Amino acid sequence: MRDPYEVLGVAKTASEAEIKKAFRSLAKKYHPDTKGGDAAAQKKFQEISGAYDILGDKEKRAKFDRGEIDASGNPRGFDPRAHGFEGGGPGGYQYNWSSDGDTAQGFRAEDIFSELFGGGLGGGRRGGGKRPRAGESYEVAATVSFEEAARGGTRRVYMPDGREVDVRIPAGLRDGQQIRLKGQGGEGRNGGPRGDVLLNVSVAPHPYLTRDGNNLRMDLPVTLQEAVLGGKVTVPTLTGSVALSVPANSNSGATLRLKSKGIPAHGNEAAGDLYVKLVVTMPDRADAELRSFAENWTTTYDPRAKLR
Repeated sequence: MRDPYEVLGVAKTASEAEIKKAFRSLAKKYHPDTKGGDAAAQKKFQEISGAYDILGDKEKRAKFDRGEIDASGNPRGFDPRAHGFEGGGPGGYQYNWSSDGDTAQGFRAEDIFSELFGGGLGGGRRGGGKRPRAGESYEVAATVSFEEAARGGTRRVYMPDGREVDVRIPAGLRDGQQIRLKGQGGEGRNGGPRGDVLLNVSVAPHPYLTRDGNNLRMDLPVTLQEAVLGGKVTVPTLTGSVALSVPANSNSGATLRLKSKGIPAHGNEAAGDLYVKLVVTMPDRADAELRSFAENWTTTYDPRAKLR
């Protein structure tokens, strides 16, 4: 038998999860029940199963890596034919023999076959094909807007099997959060329940709002006149525009708070606040009036005094 790492197409440093994933993919592709009894597929399937029997077992994998057993799971130098062992096990599926040469051990991979094909080996060759089996579970990615994540809503999501499902987006959803859709996965076998769908949600960035827990933050451009004299300025929020009072003589970088204008209340969490940082912003090109003001303005104020 070929090197099991080569058979499964994984590196020798592969994790248990990577090995299992590779086996599931190949087993599903080459399982005899999906190939109409094709001899070549059955041979390939047996090779894949044998490889996983070695690499899917921590002790056997360690022994193989140390060179104590070969790719068939036999001790180095052991000849199974000399002990009367020929061919595979019942139904054409191979068995590996224990180190004492007396006891046949079935594959640990059988549990994965049950997950993939809804029954025992061969879809019922061991009498398990009539038992109810849960359907396949899916992972689906979806992107929602910043406003949808904050306020909640409904989003239509397309399933891998072509169905369309309306999903409720809970208020306060965070980027990277997962939503489990119970019973929206693949159809079960033999009367078994449908699988689930795990929705991996990404939140699109907002053009000027950023999230900080349940609070929101934004930079608000203000004119020099508004900063010096103060006054009311309009601030856009998730629930509409509001008027904000800018104190006279405000510096660029000063932060003002709009209470309860952050992420809306959800579950047991109270609404967050909106923190507005003032940014004194000059026009791209100063007009004559502004230039005249600057040229004739005299002051003893030194803005860099604190740096000395």
